Amino acid sequence: MTQFHTHRLGYVVTLSLMGLGLLSPSILAQSSKVEGLITSRNGDTMVLKTSDAPNLVVLLTDNTDVGQVEGLLKARRKEMSMAALIPGLAVKVEGTYNDQKQLEARTVSFKGNDLEQAQAMQAGMHETKVQAQQNTAELEKQNAELKAQNAALQENKAAIAEATARFGQLDDYYIRDEVTVYFGNGDVKVDPKYNSQLLELTGKAKTINGYMIEVKGYASAVGSVALNQQLSEDRADNVTNILIQQGQIPLTRMLAPGAMGETHQVGDDKTEKGQAENRRVVVRVLQNKAIAGTIPTA
Repeated sequence: MTQFHTHRLGYVVTLSLMGLGLLSPSILAQSSKVEGLITSRNGDTMVLKTSDAPNLVVLLTDNTDVGQVEGLLKARRKEMSMAALIPGLAVKVEGTYNDQKQLEARTVSFKGNDLEQAQAMQAGMHETKVQAQQNTAELEKQNAELKAQNAALQENKAAIAEATARFGQLDDYYIRDEVTVYFGNGDVKVDPKYNSQLLELTGKAKTINGYMIEVKGYASAVGSVALNQQLSEDRADNVTNILIQQGQIPLTRMLAPGAMGETHQVGDDKTEKGQAENRRVVVRVLQNKAIAGTIPTA
């Protein structure tokens, strides 16, 4: 039988059923074909993104026929498991709409190369998800370490403030040694090249009777006043941590770090060279004149 006669026979049968009242026009109107991309799948339900609907719900049943079209003309059809219906797969669905405007699928078909692309995309998404989970775990670990460091820093600040209160009345000091640490624009991390200078300074300090160490942070006038104030504070805190942790300076020998912000500019802040000179932390080894007993000669 030719294709023409087959279609004609189907058409005659359909008209006959309608004439007998066994197949109403409303039922025929509900039969639909849609094409779209699977955006999600949950058991017997999947959601399609189509040109007409961004979230079309498709219901799968035990009677749903799933197949992969093959061949140059896509004339062959290979039966497939519903497990092949994964997010990212482009499909054609034939079925009827229920009262909830959900499409109950009679057949679902797709191309083989579309399935391969969807599987590759799912694999890539899995790797990305695993990497994201690893990144999140590492970030949480870093946040925990940062919180611990901040807690230790607050304890250090409290101890330093207590020492400053005890020595506050001794405001006449000799400067026994000094190191200046410079920072890049917006930077608060201490360049490792200064570690040796800072540790050498702490070694000298420990040989001086009744020494105290003063740390003052500064910033250039580039940017807002509030930001520069914070930068100078963070810079002073980071240098102080090196003196305490690596230089083993007791908290009782530290004066409270000073955040001087944009004050006391030493360079021309309108030039890059001057700005670089102003982004600094000055560390000084002090000895109270009353403890020193005598004024050193020049």
